[in-house]
Amino acid sequence: MHLQHQNVIDLRLKGESYREISKITGVCKSSVSRWCKNLKLPLKIQRILKKKTKASQSLLVAYNKKRHRIVQLENKQIRKKSADQIRLLSKHELLLIGTALYWGEGYKKQLKSKSPYVDFVNSDPYMIILFLRFLQEILETPEEKIKVSIRIHPNINEQSTLNFWSTTTNISPSRFRITRQISKASKGKRSKNSLPNGVLSIRVYNRRKFFQIRGWIDGLIQRT
Repeated sequence: MHLQHQNVIDLRLKGESYREISKITGVCKSSVSRWCKNLKLPLKIQRILKKKTKASQSLLVAYNKKRHRIVQLENKQIRKKSADQIRLLSKHELLLIGTALYWGEGYKKQLKSKSPYVDFVNSDPYMIILFLRFLQEILETPEEKIKVSIRIHPNINEQSTLNFWSTTTNISPSRFRITRQISKASKGKRSKNSLPNGVLSIRVYNRRKFFQIRGWIDGLIQRT
């Protein structure tokens, strides 16, 4: 053990890094570090080790950048392959997806209400588009029966938000109602990047359609 310890010290005094010493001697890096911790190194050796450290850091940065590019490319390939697996939705698939969306994001606690209604709220424009398809193609809801309202925080521009959701849904701006909400938790202060277009509420005041969706949810539950 004494010879090995001395060998480590000698290598360190020659300007070898901990990693290099560990590789040469077979001593674990933590032990090398511990043995050399209080070693007084000549200025010349300190400079050598400093250069090695910089070179090692540069190599690590280059490796991490290369690895990041590889991972990003792989992520894109995986995503594209998965996207290509989705075909045009059949009516039954749209029924299942719309039901699952409402199960997750819709207002369901109305079973004892005298006038239950369909109420779906979300900030994702693509989810909104898909749910509107569900309402119109599966539940055969006329567009004029679909009520839309936007909920925004005080720091959000009302007109740009209105334009965004009108374009997204292809519903006339005159059909939208806008309400401003202040969060008590945030004390009225919100980042401009937080829900920049607010959230959209879609309602259909129809008891039968509400229970139709609830029935489909029951069906999904029974088959899980």
